[in-house]
Amino acid sequence: MSTGSTKDLPLAGITVVALEQAVAAPFASRQLADLGARVIKIERPDGGDFARGYDRTVTRDSAAAQAGSASPLADAEEAPTLSSAFLWLNRGKESVTLDIKSEEGKAPLERLIAGADVFIENLSPSAARRAGLDPRSVQIRHPNVIACSVSGYGETGPMADAKAYDLLVQGETGMIALTGDGDMMAKVGISIADIAAGSYAYSSILAALLHRFRTGRAEPVQISLFDALSEWLGYPLHYALHGGREPARRGTSHATIAPYGAFTTGDGNIILFAVQSEREWTRFCEIVMSDRALAADERFDSQHSRVGNAKLLEEIISARLSQLTQVEALGLLKDADIAVARLNGISDLADHEQLVARDRWIDTPTPVGPVRTLLPPWAPGSQGREYGTVPRLGEHTRSVLAEFSPADIESTTERTAHP
Repeated sequence: MSTGSTKDLPLAGITVVALEQAVAAPFASRQLADLGARVIKIERPDGGDFARGYDRTVTRDSAAAQAGSASPLADAEEAPTLSSAFLWLNRGKESVTLDIKSEEGKAPLERLIAGADVFIENLSPSAARRAGLDPRSVQIRHPNVIACSVSGYGETGPMADAKAYDLLVQGETGMIALTGDGDMMAKVGISIADIAAGSYAYSSILAALLHRFRTGRAEPVQISLFDALSEWLGYPLHYALHGGREPARRGTSHATIAPYGAFTTGDGNIILFAVQSEREWTRFCEIVMSDRALAADERFDSQHSRVGNAKLLEEIISARLSQLTQVEALGLLKDADIAVARLNGISDLADHEQLVARDRWIDTPTPVGPVRTLLPPWAPGSQGREYGTVPRLGEHTRSVLAEFSPADIESTTERTAHP
């Protein structure tokens, strides 16, 4: 839970109980925590959230380096490593370990749900039904609780209980068929299906909270990775349905715009730009290409003709850019008012001048010491507001059970062997 001045935040006073792991559901609940909700994360006693073990990249040494410390922090002895995924997804949460398959775990979980405004779970639909934790069952027992299910393919249908890793959903939706270049297919480099589902779960929960405030009724929320990513594929889907052909894999180029994509400058650097109107095309030819006649060349004098002759156009542009350094090319493109960007690596993002200028980094306490994390895109509250810590496994079991289910403290903590 975020500390400091949180009482005026949009979700102050809202309690979320999240039986979650991996990416989609934790991403939804972390965003709720960023807006001031209290998020109680329920984890397995044996290892906790799978994301805790995705990698071991965040260490005491890396945390110290990020914080500008000369040596590892002395108070970080309990957890020598931390997963980058868990760091990203679990700021501002309280960790409670419960074995929900045991009677000792079921009772306190039920009391936690009863005291919550929102309950999130990402079990398989059949497992959720067997445990009585699916949205319909929770709504019957707790009609004022907004129950949110995040699943792979939805509650019904032939694939309802199919395993649904991000890679598999990208395959089933056609995302992989769309991504890559030519004969080389590729999955998107981030867990895009999980992130899409987490985003829809987050926004749908906000809408359900508003609906409950207005009507007094708690509507269940059911989100699937498949439905979320299908929605994001709406443009190519309609293009295929109405155009009569599948969109081709095009790398960084575009099906209906040219020039568009990545180009290499004379010093070996890569830039990206797009020319989207005839006015821009004329300026591009005059200022960047130093060839006013090119703008009127009938092979390139409309967007349609440029797309039809895209390969030849790319060769002409590449020949010109080979005479320029990246700095020179960027300068000319900006002079022509053409949308342009550098091709950065992920590590370049950490010190990107835009993040630095807008003070987008904050120090977040973690089990390995303070680590820089990014502010959410919308960050209400004071500039010095704290966003809470990344919790140790089971760190808050005793304190949370003392509040919600005091009779279960001893039996539960003895079984889970966490503080």
